[in-house]
Amino acid sequence: MKTSRVSLAAALAAGSVLLLSGTAFAHVGVQPGEAAKGSYATINFKVPNERDAASTTQLEVNFPVDQPLSSVMPQDIPGWTVNVEKTKLDKPLTVHGKQINEAVTKVTWSGGKIEPGKFQQFPLSLGKLPDNADKMVFKAIQTYDNGEVVRWIEETKEGAAEPQNPAPVLKLTAAPAAGDDHHDDDATTTDGDKNGAAGHEGHAEAAKSGSDTTARALGIAGIVIGLGGVAFGVASRRRTS
Repeated sequence: MKTSRVSLAAALAAGSVLLLSGTAFAHVGVQPGEAAKGSYATINFKVPNERDAASTTQLEVNFPVDQPLSSVMPQDIPGWTVNVEKTKLDKPLTVHGKQINEAVTKVTWSGGKIEPGKFQQFPLSLGKLPDNADKMVFKAIQTYDNGEVVRWIEETKEGAAEPQNPAPVLKLTAAPAAGDDHHDDDATTTDGDKNGAAGHEGHAEAAKSGSDTTARALGIAGIVIGLGGVAFGVASRRRTS
């Protein structure tokens, strides 16, 4: 009886830990969680549905006004409508020699539905990311079809526990050093790059083909040698007899 009670208590404790862990990690976040400073990157806002009897029908993402981006492009999501809002900049940006007078301050997805027990990813192509900051904090607002609104706007303070409704954060890492063979996902590939990539693939295929041919030759040679050994053994036995 005591053993059964102990087992039951342990099971309940483990279940509570799992339940609390699931709740703690089920919030709106950015994936991947980091990108290089001064680069262009494609990110996803991952939105889980945390309610058992309601569906998420809208996501609003607010961009930091002190870190304006010259380019914000959403990807189409079947069943969802996206609205991109821009605001005129007090200080214009200069990107690739072109002056940018406005920047995106809010992106809203609506019209779709994230049902209980499911999640949805909302992709965006961003750039040029700040090169003088370590992170970008996006304040997100999640709306359910029962009228409930959850504001993921609390910033996590260094050394403190994660708040109840943390804001999505994109960490900005050091840009790769000059000369590194690194290409952003959104970078345009030149004909030379394509030819180079094709060349690498050709070398790889040739190496693979050569390896396969060598393996086949060795296998055949092994079989021939084995058959020769068998024949030699049979002949030796006949001579002995």
